[in-house]
Amino acid sequence: MGRKNQPGRQSRSRTSFAASLGAAPLKGGAAMSAYQGASHTDLALSDWQPMAGSADADLLPELGTLTSRARDLARNDGLMAGGLQTHRDNVVGAVLRLSAVPDYRLLGWTPEQAREWGNKVEAHFRSWADTTDCDAARTLDLLGLTVLALGGEMVNGDAVAIPKWLPRPDSPWATRLSVIEADRLETPPYLEGMARIRRGVELDGEGAPVAYHFRAAHPGDALYLRGDEAQDLNRWERVPAFTPWGRRRVVHLHAKERTGQSRGKPIVSAVMREFHMAGKYAQNELQASLANSLVAAFLESDLSQEAASALFGDQARDVWKESVMQSRSIGRLQAGAVIPLPVGARLQSFAPGRPNVAFEAFMLAVERRIAAGMNLPYELFAKDFSRVNYSSARAALLEAWRYFHGRRRWLTTTWLKPIYELWLEEAVNAGVIDAPGFYANRYAYTRCRFVFGGKGWVDPVKEVQAAKLRLEIGVSTLEQECAEQGLDWEEVLHQQQLEAQRRAELGIAAPAATTWIASTADNGSDKEEGAPARKDAP
Repeated sequence: MGRKNQPGRQSRSRTSFAASLGAAPLKGGAAMSAYQGASHTDLALSDWQPMAGSADADLLPELGTLTSRARDLARNDGLMAGGLQTHRDNVVGAVLRLSAVPDYRLLGWTPEQAREWGNKVEAHFRSWADTTDCDAARTLDLLGLTVLALGGEMVNGDAVAIPKWLPRPDSPWATRLSVIEADRLETPPYLEGMARIRRGVELDGEGAPVAYHFRAAHPGDALYLRGDEAQDLNRWERVPAFTPWGRRRVVHLHAKERTGQSRGKPIVSAVMREFHMAGKYAQNELQASLANSLVAAFLESDLSQEAASALFGDQARDVWKESVMQSRSIGRLQAGAVIPLPVGARLQSFAPGRPNVAFEAFMLAVERRIAAGMNLPYELFAKDFSRVNYSSARAALLEAWRYFHGRRRWLTTTWLKPIYELWLEEAVNAGVIDAPGFYANRYAYTRCRFVFGGKGWVDPVKEVQAAKLRLEIGVSTLEQECAEQGLDWEEVLHQQQLEAQRRAELGIAAPAATTWIASTADNGSDKEEGAPARKDAP
């Protein structure tokens, strides 16, 4: 039988190995570390002993503090507010359009049948999503609810929507979304300590959510609630995650970064300290500069105490004060002014130390660090493109769009697709949409994409040339190119057909068909290329 490893054997072997190399033994008999980052004797690391907790153990006890601080930054820090708006503008934008693409192979359909079915579904979905019928509060459409949820997830860590069945006589749909703040998702006091309930999320043995616990009122509304309403602060409701037949009852939007993570965290958690300190530093510099700007010069006296007594008598201080009052023009510095000075006084100019000459460079370094923590290029984070040329700006935007595309995919999977499934189930059961065997083929029917706001063009001519080449060599499609700009390819084709027909009716010649010839490569500089040559087709 093999000999079992004894405690401390690994440390002794490492010490012996170090001795064989002629290395001096460490004080106290400490063993060498295979990784320098794991050393306990390095002075730079000796006091760095973080806990090795689970995802929830590391996050949930401090989630309330992170959330409240992130909200304060969003309210009072311009960079934070701008960074959040940049995320909203680029992840969602001003367009939100369903592209229903049922899996026709699983359904046994032809592509034409799937396209016709999808077009019908999209039209009915717009009657719900593009109106306030989708909002239980009747104030936002689905685009507004999505932007609201994304902002809540970035600041609070979570966004929660509860689907409700609320029929109304003025609406053909009964499915509504009630978006509530994540503060209400909390474990009731009488269930504290239960391992399977994590900050309001009840889990099964596999870690899947089975129910959510919500406080009946927001804890921050304690000042506004009276009477019976105040009791809602101490009432909780348990909402199952799904109905017995599989309809979702809670849509929980959060970014899951670790296995076993039940709740999300604010997007600025990793750079919150830098955000706060940079904001205070900028405010202090501004206040110091403002205070310094109020001082123009100092009035100094070079008279000794004996000379002042000989000149002014025993009451030298009072006489000096009176002399200063007589020279009132000192307080009104104007161009070409003649300034009478008190006896024995001289005017000393004030050279302030503000603004700090190193302020801009220091803040730039800090803001770059913060931008990286928010997964944004500095130029996009600070809206500052003054230090970049075309090539570097495009590289920064491409890097940003890789991140934004990932966020769009995540938002579609965890928020928009579950909402689409809720609406489609109602439409199928109401007979508006024909979907035989819907529950047995739920995935095939609910397969979809969402078109978001377009990313725009840095250089329209170059971008159009690149799109044309992608289409010609077959690495892209019209659908993909239109989706990049927040457009529906079929609507584009239909509009082009209508415009061509109208031109023919009015006798207007169509725009000449053109073939764009790409310019030759430049000489390695970042100067703008010349206008591309155009050859009119016969």
